[in-house]
Amino acid sequence: MIGVDRRFALDELVGRTSRGRMQEYVDRLVGVPTALTGEGGHLVWGTLPEGTSLRVPVELELEPVGHLIAAVTDLPRLQAAAGMLGFVLRQRAQYLMASDLHIEAVQADYEQLMAKHAALEASEQALRALTQELEKRVEEQVRLLEERQRQLYQAERLASVGQLAAGVAHEINNPIGFVRSNLATSQQYVARLRRLQAALGSVGGPVGQLCREIDLDFLLEDFEALLRDSLDGADRIARIVRDLKGFSNVDGAAEELLDVNDNLAVVCDMLAGQLPAGVALHRALQPLPKLRGRPGHLNQLFFNVLHNAAQAVGERGTIRVASGVSEGAVRIEIADDGCGIAAEHLGRVFDPFFTTRPVGAGTGLGLAVARDVAQAHGGRIEIASRAGSGTRVTVTLPVGQP
Repeated sequence: MIGVDRRFALDELVGRTSRGRMQEYVDRLVGVPTALTGEGGHLVWGTLPEGTSLRVPVELELEPVGHLIAAVTDLPRLQAAAGMLGFVLRQRAQYLMASDLHIEAVQADYEQLMAKHAALEASEQALRALTQELEKRVEEQVRLLEERQRQLYQAERLASVGQLAAGVAHEINNPIGFVRSNLATSQQYVARLRRLQAALGSVGGPVGQLCREIDLDFLLEDFEALLRDSLDGADRIARIVRDLKGFSNVDGAAEELLDVNDNLAVVCDMLAGQLPAGVALHRALQPLPKLRGRPGHLNQLFFNVLHNAAQAVGERGTIRVASGVSEGAVRIEIADDGCGIAAEHLGRVFDPFFTTRPVGAGTGLGLAVARDVAQAHGGRIEIASRAGSGTRVTVTLPVGQP
């Protein structure tokens, strides 16, 4: 920092640009060429005279800053010239001091402005970082809201299916029960008629003639076959109702220990009746350890994946369902030899509402819901596909402890 008590050197006061003119004026005042030396004796201007010369100090603020030297005998004139030079140098010193103070003030203002600029830049960076953080939080909240919305949609859908299944089961189970009971009783009656047939086999007359005319042997045999087919149909209806109840089992939110093979069997049984005649559904289910989960939600996961596979193969193709254990987790693979997925669409298959099917052919929520269910069970879902070469979906679920 520059202070008001700064001491200027003689060379600095004389300056390079004005040195020649100052020397010219002093020489005229003295009447002969002069020489000016600094405090250390160095020559500021002129040439030291030979022979006798006078030396007069040049003072600035009552302190000598140099000497004016000339080959003269008129001391008062040389002193007057030295005094005049001291006066000029004092004015020069005041000018330089004012200039330095002005530069110092400008520098201080500049440094303050730079400090404020740096503070503004720091504030701008902090604001930018805060804005980016807020954007990330907003995106995360939007993602969570979308996920909760999908889960709510799926929960409402499952609840509706569950209510429908409960109503269907209630309405169908009772009539199926007494139909099957009546069919079983009819089988017992046929067994009794067989005893009657055996007794009438050797009877002649009109009764024997009537038995031969109505072909009683064929009637009883065919009636037994009809009863067996009817019982099989009734059992099949009961099994469908049971599978439907199991598929839509969303009662409560509590998890339970379950065998994933049971869930796969239920879903495959439900889907098998909807597949075209040219589509084959193969199962390769290996014994699995039990894991903890929600049966209805897992059923929905497998149904969504299998339904996609059925749509991919169309009217003819093969769907394979396999289960096993890999690295301490249950692994389920569902593969098809259908149309596959184009590379540009593969990265978006889990996006909500994304679908490559025509408008009205799907909501685009199938795999998004499947992924949510897998993640809710601590697992993951992966998909590998290529256009025209089929698709393989792999679901990995951690094994629960009893």
